[in-house]
Amino acid sequence: MTTSLSTEMFWLVITTTMTGLFWIPYILNRLLEQGILNGLWDPHGSTDTSKAWARRMMQAHANAIENLAIFAPLVLAVELTGSNSSATATACMIYFFARLVHYLAFSFAIPVLRVLTFLTGVSAQLLIASVLLGPALY
Repeated sequence: MTTSLSTEMFWLVITTTMTGLFWIPYILNRLLEQGILNGLWDPHGSTDTSKAWARRMMQAHANAIENLAIFAPLVLAVELTGSNSSATATACMIYFFARLVHYLAFSFAIPVLRVLTFLTGVSAQLLIASVLLGPALY
């Protein structure tokens, strides 16, 4: 059985995949810094990094996960209710790119861009929520 994804579901899948891969650079850094054996042999998960960018990247990853917990249910609600529209599709695409640029801006300490991309992602979430709540509010 072949099922095509809606635009919103497509962006949800690639946003989720991207978020799931954000750990790779900072873990590779950890292995390079500490050596493969020391990096892997950490039963308590307490290894640290000397690189500020890697610490910020870990924070950016955690922030992306926190926001995915808001974005994903909104997209699933759009799908379940059949509220798909060009507005929801565009909001999902904008959310993806906002989160990607936020991750990079957070990782490489670009403060204004970091805040603007975060707010762009939140705005995309609010737009999706407003589409879902629109009929209930009128």
